[in-house]
Amino acid sequence: MPATIIDGRAVAARLREQVKDDAAAFAQQHGRPPGLATIMVGDDPASAVYVAGKHKASGEAGIASFDHRLPADATHDDVAALIERLNADPACSGMIVQLPVPGHLDGVALTNLVHPDKDVDGLTVASAGRLALGLPGLRPCTPSGVMDLLADAGTELEGAEVVVIGRSNLFGKPMAQMLLAANATVTVCHSRTKDLPEVCRRADVLIAAVGRPEMVRADWVRPGATVIDVGVNRLERGLVGDVAFDEVAEVAAAITPVPGGVGPMTIAGLLRNTVQAARMQAEAEGAPAR
Repeated sequence: MPATIIDGRAVAARLREQVKDDAAAFAQQHGRPPGLATIMVGDDPASAVYVAGKHKASGEAGIASFDHRLPADATHDDVAALIERLNADPACSGMIVQLPVPGHLDGVALTNLVHPDKDVDGLTVASAGRLALGLPGLRPCTPSGVMDLLADAGTELEGAEVVVIGRSNLFGKPMAQMLLAANATVTVCHSRTKDLPEVCRRADVLIAAVGRPEMVRADWVRPGATVIDVGVNRLERGLVGDVAFDEVAEVAAAITPVPGGVGPMTIAGLLRNTVQAARMQAEAEGAPAR
């Protein structure tokens, strides 16, 4: 029996409606909406598209957005000064330093200047530490979205064996931490993993995030497993994931498509984080937040 398709677009739409309600409630209580600021250095075309999408989504959710553009020759001190100003600005609930930055700048160092309570991408060292220690904080958007999709699909994580293919700081490592917090048994695989297909066949839940088109084949998947495809690869025939969808769908119980699976969850998670950040800051200021 073919797998159930986990519809990320539908889950993301429901999340965005909830965020819209939460943003309106925050604005009514505090007299200002949550606010999202982006910092883009240079004129990278792909970054411009991503930034525009974030601001459009913010507006639809009732979140104020602040689009800051700096020239490609901006110095570290120029960007740092803007970050510090936004850190101190109560209208800015969350902030993103859009990556990549020009080669003379250190994107990681700049990102880590963002106050952890405004780190809506969940990428600073402080945010990673909070996640690793199980402390409250802002979580990376894509792994959070995967957790939402698993919950919507009714996937039981407690006691489940989960295999994550990919150990990036952006996804693989925080994904593993979130799964551990849900009491799953987690194996993280990478380029040095021996007999990767055999490891994957142990998984009740298999999550692929390596950027290799259709690497995961049907014989890598335990019958009845849930398969989450985080990869996005552009081929001549269009976008494909890291999972050979058609053949794996014949084996798995549930699977995310590409496009339309994990991707829509990322911006929805960013919007949710922005409202959460606004609440955290309101509480820190002594005003009760809903």
